Amino acid sequence: MPDLGKIRRWCVALLLPVVMLPLTTLPAGAAPGGERPVVETDRGPVRGRSHGAYRTFEGIPFAAPPTGALRWRLPEPVPRWKGVRDAGAPGSRCVQLPVLAPGGPVGSEDCLFLNVTAPTGSSARGGLRPVMVWFHGGGFFSGAGDHYKPERLAVEGGAVVVTVNYRLGVFGLFGHQELGGAPGFALADQRAALRWVGANAERFGADPHNITVFGESAGALSVCAHLTSPASAGLFHKAVVQSGSCSTTTPPHALLPGLGTYEPFVPERRTVADGALAAARLGCDRPTGVMDCLRRLDARTLATPELMQGFSLVSYGNSALPEEPRRALEAGRFHRVPVMQGTTQDEMRLFLAQTLAAHPIGDARAYRARLELSFGVPTARAVEAAYPVSAHPTPAVAWATVLTDASFLCPTLRDGGALARHVPTYGYRFSDRDAPDFTGLPQAPGLPLGAAHGFELPYLFTLAPLTGPQRELADRMTGYWTEFARTGVPGAPQAPHWPRYRPAGPVLSLAPGADGIRTVDARTEHHCALWDARWPGVTSSG
Repeated sequence: MPDLGKIRRWCVALLLPVVMLPLTTLPAGAAPGGERPVVETDRGPVRGRSHGAYRTFEGIPFAAPPTGALRWRLPEPVPRWKGVRDAGAPGSRCVQLPVLAPGGPVGSEDCLFLNVTAPTGSSARGGLRPVMVWFHGGGFFSGAGDHYKPERLAVEGGAVVVTVNYRLGVFGLFGHQELGGAPGFALADQRAALRWVGANAERFGADPHNITVFGESAGALSVCAHLTSPASAGLFHKAVVQSGSCSTTTPPHALLPGLGTYEPFVPERRTVADGALAAARLGCDRPTGVMDCLRRLDARTLATPELMQGFSLVSYGNSALPEEPRRALEAGRFHRVPVMQGTTQDEMRLFLAQTLAAHPIGDARAYRARLELSFGVPTARAVEAAYPVSAHPTPAVAWATVLTDASFLCPTLRDGGALARHVPTYGYRFSDRDAPDFTGLPQAPGLPLGAAHGFELPYLFTLAPLTGPQRELADRMTGYWTEFARTGVPGAPQAPHWPRYRPAGPVLSLAPGADGIRTVDARTEHHCALWDARWPGVTSSG
């Protein structure tokens, strides 16, 4: 039998391999430096590092350590410190389990730190710079802000970039009746970081009234939640959603027969019921004082695969997130800010590649069986007609294409239509099928990764070497992203115009080469009318 727990960590962890990669390249103008600039924050001065064209201030606490009696409490303010606090290195990462390596938990519960990367000198345009606040991916049970090096966005794009840690797994998304439900500590941590940015942005040369939240995968799901959360009102002014829309859902048995539907947003009552069962298994089954009992347990006792993965879903049905985010979008109940969102062209290939050895798709018969298992016979026939094996290099590529369109591309376009009825919206598809594979994950015969989940990240962050044409694409993407943060309209020098998204309208395809950036009819290319009709639980309100 395959190790389903390990495979699930591979499939849901959403870009965790980024954590193991060293910094490989630096943008032009960056250089190590001995200067230690000091900035006065609202809690005390911090001493960062100068790198020539940019400065970094790392490991700044934005909330009190959520330890001891503060475990499973909403974040509290950091006490003011005396003297100058060293901000020359990242703070501790939040408690998590290694995804690809053996071993027990790593990180610390004292992990609510953020990192600031700011261009050196004044803005070429004058005035304060835009702020971009990054929420990392990792399936809500792994990852950290310092994995992502945003020098390109700062130096070339002129933005101040903040990367954030937030509580993960059972520490971040646990629920129990003694907590009054499932408060969503992970999202509360992110809100605390946004409040810190609002209070301190100007001290780093940035505009507290021009804050963009952006994230990929679980980070994108976080952005979606903030868009529809009353508790996040006024904390940001623009949003970028990368490969994790409000409607992202993977069908049952998509990767393995034993895996059910992946739904990132679940009713609070489900999380509370799971919390009661978990407390009983941990020996804290009692009429009262359950949380006191749980708070006395060591972090290593809590940081098991079952608890970290079991509590990696965001709860709705409470004051912070009253309704399922996709339903809120459909009803127009979200914050009126400009939104840029998109996916990669081959999202699901990365996840499917990790399960093919355990559950291969060797021929058309196996492909048809997968379709019927996940969608039922009538829908399977319609899907097979639209996605015949003969139109793809292998049955595995055909299945990955089905899953990408059903789980990511068409739900994202559907959300785009809901957003575009009320706010300026811009859609993209990252389409570089030669993008560097920086994941370290095993390859699968017959399934090239192409433009897989997260493969746009090296074009925004310093993660992997790029070819000449890819560097040109990275320059344009950096321009689009940072100009959107600056003005609400994505644009880049010598790059094609990016039109606003309209329901059933075109999106911008991003790839290297002379004609690599162009508009495409993604709804038609990815059979979204079929998914609207045949899988309404995900792509329509039916």
